[in-house]
Amino acid sequence: MTLAAFIASVKDPQPPSLDVYLTSLWYARKGNWDKAHELVQDLPDHVAAHIHAYLHRVEGDDWNADYWYRRAGEKRPFLSLEQEWEALATHLLPREK
Repeated sequence: MTLAAFIASVKDPQPPSLDVYLTSLWYARKGNWDKAHELVQDLPDHVAAHIHAYLHRVEGDDWNADYWYRRAGEKRPFLSLEQEWEALATHLLPREK
């Protein structure tokens, strides 16, 4: 799936069949912060922590976001929220062959 197709899928009522990380990003793009957060908040890995950090940044809670960036082994990026979302989605989308 391309980034453009993933973004376009947000108009659909349900997310495409993708992993939990991309599903969380899909809900975030759709404006459903609670569902996006629910999907990653209890996952113990670095990818989930990075998405969790991004979501708290969206929320405007930089202190909490910074905590989750540290858990992800990252620093808060000097990107817009849109740019960070696109970078995360691009990194996680399956590569087309």
